[in-house]
Amino acid sequence: MEKQKYAKIIKVLLWVLMILSVGVLILGTMKGFEANDGKMTDLLLYWAYGMVGLALVSVICVGLYIAIRTNPKSLVKMGIIIAGAAVLAFIAYLLASGAPAMGYNGSKVPTASELKMTDTILNLAYILGGAAIASIVVGEIVMSLRNKKA
Repeated sequence: MEKQKYAKIIKVLLWVLMILSVGVLILGTMKGFEANDGKMTDLLLYWAYGMVGLALVSVICVGLYIAIRTNPKSLVKMGIIIAGAAVLAFIAYLLASGAPAMGYNGSKVPTASELKMTDTILNLAYILGGAAIASIVVGEIVMSLRNKKA
């Protein structure tokens, strides 16, 4: 009975968020995204940031709740994974140069901290992309060696 109550509440919340999202989109379309110094574009972007943040918080909170209820020892694994992600982000930050963009002709010159953060995100994407490719290659090699022995 209690699960049905929560399911109804979540269903209503999802509908409300969907209606609000469509409303923001319609408002921006009616007012014009490029008019008013891009305020409607800002509104749409902030709404999207809010929805992504809400989704992340929801997933993390629900994941923690389920982990605590079913297997409290899994929290140690989660902690190790979070620490590993933090170390990886710190390594990407240390590798970031923050050098000015070459050939940039924009009116607003990015600050040194913005350049450093952009380089950090790019380095993190490179590291994760390389790790994904390496794991695919190593996984295929290991799988072929295991099948060869059988």
